[in-house]
Amino acid sequence: MQRKFLTNLGLLLLLNLLIKPIWIFGIDLTVQRIVGVGDYGFYFVILNFSFLFNIILDLGITNYNNRNIAQHNHLLNKHFSGILVLKLLLGLTYVVIAFVVAMILRYNADQFRLLGWLAFNQFLLSFILYLRSNISGFMMFKTDSMLSVLDRLLMIFFCGVLLWGHVTTTPFRIEWFVYSQTTAYSITAAIAFLIVVKKAHFRKLNWSWPFFLMIIKQSMPFALLVLLMTFYNRLDPVMLERMLPEKTGNEQVGIYASGFRLLDAANMIAYLFGVLLIPIFSKMIKKRQPIEHMLKLSFTLIITLAIIVGFGLFFYSYELMDLLYDTHIQASTSVFRLLIPGFIAVSTTYIFGTLLTANGNLKQLNLIAALGLIINLILNYLLIPHLLASGSAVSSLVTQFAMAILQVMMVQRIFKFKVNYRYLLTLLVFLVGVIGFNVLSRLFSIHLNFLPADKAWLGNFALMLVSSVALAFILRLWSLGSLLKILREDR
Repeated sequence: MQRKFLTNLGLLLLLNLLIKPIWIFGIDLTVQRIVGVGDYGFYFVILNFSFLFNIILDLGITNYNNRNIAQHNHLLNKHFSGILVLKLLLGLTYVVIAFVVAMILRYNADQFRLLGWLAFNQFLLSFILYLRSNISGFMMFKTDSMLSVLDRLLMIFFCGVLLWGHVTTTPFRIEWFVYSQTTAYSITAAIAFLIVVKKAHFRKLNWSWPFFLMIIKQSMPFALLVLLMTFYNRLDPVMLERMLPEKTGNEQVGIYASGFRLLDAANMIAYLFGVLLIPIFSKMIKKRQPIEHMLKLSFTLIITLAIIVGFGLFFYSYELMDLLYDTHIQASTSVFRLLIPGFIAVSTTYIFGTLLTANGNLKQLNLIAALGLIINLILNYLLIPHLLASGSAVSSLVTQFAMAILQVMMVQRIFKFKVNYRYLLTLLVFLVGVIGFNVLSRLFSIHLNFLPADKAWLGNFALMLVSSVALAFILRLWSLGSLLKILREDR
């Protein structure tokens, strides 16, 4: 199982590292620059508002289904047609509730228009994730890896044509960005649907209220967990927009989005670990196989990467913001410095939280997530009026680390793993070493002739990365020999 995890993780990371940076820095960033902080902030608020009701689209069905199909493959034929009808009903319910809440909040016509398209996009995205949960549940990780980047690949093409194809004489509008997403999601959903239909031997839709109620009852603990996590992860920009005057609110949301973008990109790496580990952990637990080695392997890989990325981007935050943006650089830097260490916490939760999910410890996870939401709400309420976007960033950072620590403690309490103090000391040495490399790299100037003067810092940044990776190998946190042994023997 370790071999399956490593080989498919490698493919998944390769595809996403090829496609996602182009999307984030080539397309998404360009769109924000062209439409401006205000218009992008307007879009970002509605986007996060649409995320708040995502639980209605899914009710935890995707996570429940991923775990269930991984443990019982034969249930796909029995469940697929009924869940398909249920997803359509939930999609309709989601749209109605989102629009009712938007009316209560007195959204204007432009906000409603954008919300309609984004709500449809959320439905398509939820549908794709459900279809992919069946594919990964069958351990078809290569197919799932291709689907994980297909929507972004299509968006790059569509937005690229609109941005640089000279197909229109008017400036790029934020609505075109949303329409491109709709088209890409629709194509990806259609392809994923055909793959699952073939695997499920689908014949007709199955309308059965008893079946709907059974699935909802089984998936409700997953639904509550997704709801709580969505709120404490996505509430920050919504509270910024609601608690501040309109012009200031949209501007601060745009600044928060600027700082959040790199964290969101980094979090996708951690998310890929979770995508693979849910079915793997679930199957191992079902077969009563020992999971300690898989847990240590996956956590070591992600935490060393998270420490390098988290502290590297922290120390070079101003240079990165200056490279990416033309305005509000100092404000975006302040927000980013507070957000990016949270990548270490998020990476931890994608390993330990995934194990708890696979083991069925939803009650404990929901209690932890509920505490996280309370912490996030209180800190946002107290800090936003005084610190604006930076206040939301502090709230996010504290919440993420609280969640990580509590999940690690819960895993230890349930599984009672033997504490490896030598391993923990090694991680501490690595952490101190990475911080030291960053400090030293800031003290000395490295002049590379092929770099212009304003980008000379890239040489220092590269030296820090190389030194940190070397330290990971020296401390044997990363070991080519061990990885090759797993790839050869774990069949």
